[in-house]
Parts: sequence; C-alpha cells; structure tokens
Amino acid sequence: MKRRTILAAGAGASAALALGAAPTPAWARSRTTTARLHRWFRDTYASIEAMHSDLGLAADKIDVSGAKPKRSVQTSPTNIGCGIWSTVAAAGLGVISDRTMRKRLAGTVASVEKLERAKGFWLNWYDADTGKVLTEWPETGDEVRPFLSSVDNAWLITGLRIAAAADPSLAPRVAGLLADADWSFYYTPYDEDDPAQHPGQIHGGYWTDDGTFTGHWYGALNTEPRMASYLGIADGSLPGEHYWRTFRTLVPENEQEQKPEGEYVTVDGVRLWRGHYTYRGRKLIPTWGGSMFEALMVPLFVPEGEWSPRAWGVTHKRYIRSHIEHGLEEEKLGYWGFSPANIPSGGYSEYGVDAIGMTVDGYFSKGVVTPHASFLAMQFEPEEAVANLRGLTRDFGAYHDGLGFRDSVDVREGTVSDFMLALDQGMVAAGLAQVLRPGLLQKAFRSGGFARNVRPLLAKEDFGIG
Repeated sequence: MKRRTILAAGAGASAALALGAAPTPAWARSRTTTARLHRWFRDTYASIEAMHSDLGLAADKIDVSGAKPKRSVQTSPTNIGCGIWSTVAAAGLGVISDRTMRKRLAGTVASVEKLERAKGFWLNWYDADTGKVLTEWPETGDEVRPFLSSVDNAWLITGLRIAAAADPSLAPRVAGLLADADWSFYYTPYDEDDPAQHPGQIHGGYWTDDGTFTGHWYGALNTEPRMASYLGIADGSLPGEHYWRTFRTLVPENEQEQKPEGEYVTVDGVRLWRGHYTYRGRKLIPTWGGSMFEALMVPLFVPEGEWSPRAWGVTHKRYIRSHIEHGLEEEKLGYWGFSPANIPSGGYSEYGVDAIGMTVDGYFSKGVVTPHASFLAMQFEPEEAVANLRGLTRDFGAYHDGLGFRDSVDVREGTVSDFMLALDQGMVAAGLAQVLRPGLLQKAFRSGGFARNVRPLLAKEDFGIG
C-alpha cells in the first residue's frame, strides 16, 4: 500500500508543477510522512467523489454511518467550489489523471452554466441531482427563501478561477460566467456622514423574493468573507479603499470581547483603527467568532503571509498557536483545532476560541475538535497538525478508512460525527495540496488583478503587532 502511494505521488509531480506548484517541503519528504499525507488526500477525495451527483455538483454532505455513504440532496455555491478545487488538487497530486480532471471540470462548469442566477450571482441552495433551486429544505420541508450570499458566491468563483487556471480551454466559459458577477452589487460605498449605514463594506447577502439586503455588512477583516473582498478588488468592481474600511478590531468604544490596544492611522487616505487583541501574551488580529476557518481558509488560495509578512504572516501563526494552547493548556483536552462543523451527536454548530473572536457571544470550543482545523493549520504548523490528527485517529477512530476524517470529535464524550461535509472536506483537500505541492491551488490568485490590485494593499498592511 505504501509503495503504491509513493509511486502515485511521483506520477503526479509533473502535472503539479505544470499547474504552478512548488516542490514538496523538506519536512514532508520522508517516505512515511509522504505516504500518510497522500493517503489522507486520496481518501478525502474519495469522500468528495461520493458527494458528487451526475451533474458534477458536490452535495452538502454525506452520512457515513451505513454500509455505503448516503449523499444529501442539497448543494450550495460553496459546496460546488470545494468540489472543483479538490478535483484540480487530485490531478496535481496524481490521484486522478489530467484527462479525468478536464472531463470532470467541464461537466461541473456545464452544470453551473445552467443553474438559475439572479443579479449575476448564484442562489444559496440547489438540488444536486436536478440543478433546480430549492424552495423546501429536503430534510424538514421548511421553506427555503431564495438568497444570494456574498461569501458563498466567493467560494464558487474561487473554484471557477482555479478550474480556468488548471484547464485553459475552460477559461472563456468561466470568463463568460463571471462577466455578470459584479461585486459592487453587494457594496455600500462609504459616507462619512452616515458610516453606520454606509460603511464601505459588502452586505452579507440579498433576498431575491422581496429585493432586500441583509441588515449586516461583513465588517471584520480577519474572516472568510475577505475572499469576496479580494475577488472584487482584483477584478476592479470594488475600490481598493474597501480593504481599509474593514475592521482589524472594533474601535475601543464598541462592545467586543476585549478592549483592543492600538492607534488610529491613515492609509491610502483612509483613517482606520489599527487595533489588536492580546491572548496569553500574544498580540494578534481577532476573527469574528474565534474559529479556525474564519482566519485560515483564505490563505489556502491567496498567499497573504508571503505578500504581507509584517501583518498576515505574523497573525496567522499566532492564531494557530492560540488554538493549540487553548486546547492543550487552557481546556486540557489533549487536542486542539476548533471550527464550525457537524455536532458529533447531530446537527451543526460553531466552535472556536471565544477570547480571539470579536463578538461577545463568540464561538466556544465545548470540547469538540474539528479535524479540518488541523489541515488549515498544516501549512504553518505541519508537525503539530499531523500529530494532532494522528492522535484523533488513534484515540477516537476519527478516521474513516477509504473516506478520510469524520467531521468532528467530542473528545470529552468520546463521540465522533457520522457525517462529512463538503466544505470541511474541501478545506482538508486544499490544506493537503498546499502542504504537498505549495502553490498548486494559488496560480489563479498570483497574477492579473490579484498581483496588480490586491498584493500592493497587503504590502502596505501593518497590524502593529511586531
């Protein structure tokens, strides 16, 4: 088994390099580690294959409690995006051939072209088997209001850009799909006379049935919606000043998890509060709720740490260290890594480290460890991430042979989730790709508008945390 894994890894090397990847880092070159990581990827991709419908759309989740995985009916733009980049990663790592990758990507793009859209964007829930917009939730029959989520559309568009970079023959079709996806639709330009209602930020989403936006904007910078911000700034539909209008922390006068330290500064003509939190003596930029994926999903694709070493390059590592110490030292769980996931006993919940989230009603760890959080951390703390995952496998049976890690583990109760979610498996796949072939999924975000518009902003960023 190990010999076949290593040979498969070698077979994928040329394809990975053709996609713009860098060599495997030194720590992962041992035969044992390489074999383990490739096995984890291969099995994870098998779970993602099991989620795909005949239309090439990745469903929301699979139930692995029975003899065969049972796929959910619903899919979302994020789920579809996860399926796309996981397929590109599978080709780059030699798990599938380039020919298979191209066939699968073409099928998915063809289905995405047929999905109903509004205002140039995709609705939040579809039937994975028919492509029809869902009006009732399959599991309960509850009404589903048609909604355009800015962050969910960002992850689908991320996947489409990756597909176009991996198979240039798809580039014209992807460009056609994105021509109408104008991010200024979600954007409220800044007005100094009424910043509360005109903050220079993007709305969470838009209800198409009554033509109204959500009452909130995505204000916190260190959260996953910044991918939408980057995409809009890159294609020119959002102004660069939007980046500076988001919050490193809330200003000291606002209620939040802790009173931030910092100072007011002016960058590109925008006056902003350069604030930070301190956790266990460590200065960092908080997320909204304190979860891992808010902070670390975006750098799987955009090389923030490389482009912004004084800022993102510092806070990413400190954020991970905070999760490690919270799990091992504060809560004494023996494990770490907390992020929204399936509840081991059923349902869905947000998990995190409350102290490093802005909201006073933050996400709490509750003894639930989420494997995908370790994969998000792996490019920054590889050895500790691998050790954490091996412990979850050894002590709780969190690894499902042939399909990868289950979604969550309650390490106090000893219960393990019966589900795997497309979002979380997509992060696992992208995290492994970034470790085994750094840059494999970043090609689409290192040139063009990202190099021209986004990179200069990140080069100016200085969180003031040393």
